[in-house]
Amino acid sequence: MSVVSYKCPNCDGELVFNPKTQKYRCEYCASAFSQEELDQMQPEGAHQPRPEPESREQENTSSMEPEGNVYRCPSCGAEIVTDDTTAASFCYYCHNPVVLFGRVSGEYLPHKIIPFAIDKKQATEKFLEYVHSRKFVPKAFFNKSQIEKISGVYFPYWMVDMDMEGSLQAEGRNVRVWRSGDTEYTETKIYRVERTGDIHLEDITRNALKKANSKLSSGVLPYDMGKAQDFHMGYLSGFLAEKRDIEKEELRTGVEAEAREYGEKILRDTVHGYTSLSVKSCHFNRQRANWDYMLLPVWTVTYKGRDGKIYYYSMNGQNGNVYGELPIDYKKAGIVSGVAGLVVFLLGLIGGFFL
Repeated sequence: MSVVSYKCPNCDGELVFNPKTQKYRCEYCASAFSQEELDQMQPEGAHQPRPEPESREQENTSSMEPEGNVYRCPSCGAEIVTDDTTAASFCYYCHNPVVLFGRVSGEYLPHKIIPFAIDKKQATEKFLEYVHSRKFVPKAFFNKSQIEKISGVYFPYWMVDMDMEGSLQAEGRNVRVWRSGDTEYTETKIYRVERTGDIHLEDITRNALKKANSKLSSGVLPYDMGKAQDFHMGYLSGFLAEKRDIEKEELRTGVEAEAREYGEKILRDTVHGYTSLSVKSCHFNRQRANWDYMLLPVWTVTYKGRDGKIYYYSMNGQNGNVYGELPIDYKKAGIVSGVAGLVVFLLGLIGGFFL
């Protein structure tokens, strides 16, 4: 498996994708290049690196060393240790970004990618705004060292479009109540309702990484899929990335159940003019299902509280939407609660005095 490092055509420095400009920026000479410019200057395969990964079985390592896969950094030759799903990382010695070619090629080649549109500075500012808007967050959560832990990660997702033929049979009721003199009358009319139609569903999204926190990976949704680009490995340069380890066969049953649920709602929403509607049966025939393997941008932060609990925070790297459970400083909350209680007590005494 090759380790890819993207080089500047001008000075051979490392290129990193810049979310703000949507271009690749050289960290050394500050040159900037669009994807189209790089495609013209560096035809595919022109800068594929030479080193191959070294297997752990081939090394005399002790059992105390971390499990994983070892690669050679094409810039400094240092070892890069990854787990089985890492697709892009950094060299721990020279800090150059690297892409593990075999993790994003062949059957694991993503169909589409949404590039980061929010850079680290913007993500940090949005994160602090989010934290400041919440009360009783521990002071340690604002520490510079804590904020610097924010990481940009491309997470793998399956995106499904589906066409179905649907039919719905239901019972509609119209109830009319009126009075005449001292008598109240109720009239109930029952109708047979049928609906058929072709249903098109887009962007049913599923997390494709087992180790991902399911709440965080779904909490940052949705993304604007109209901004999706054809996949280029260069978009990963400067960020972390994971490859999928959940295949569509594992998700198919759940996706089809969600599609039927959406389909029934669409057919129900076409029915109007009844006091109540009771669905008797609803059937769907799937005509087409298109599964796209995508990488979506997420900014993540973790924080270990005094109670030992790990708190997770995630931000949509395209639109800045945030999701996560923030820790609570119960001492601060207790002080505020005590002060508020004392104020209420004193106001009560003053009010009683004047009465």
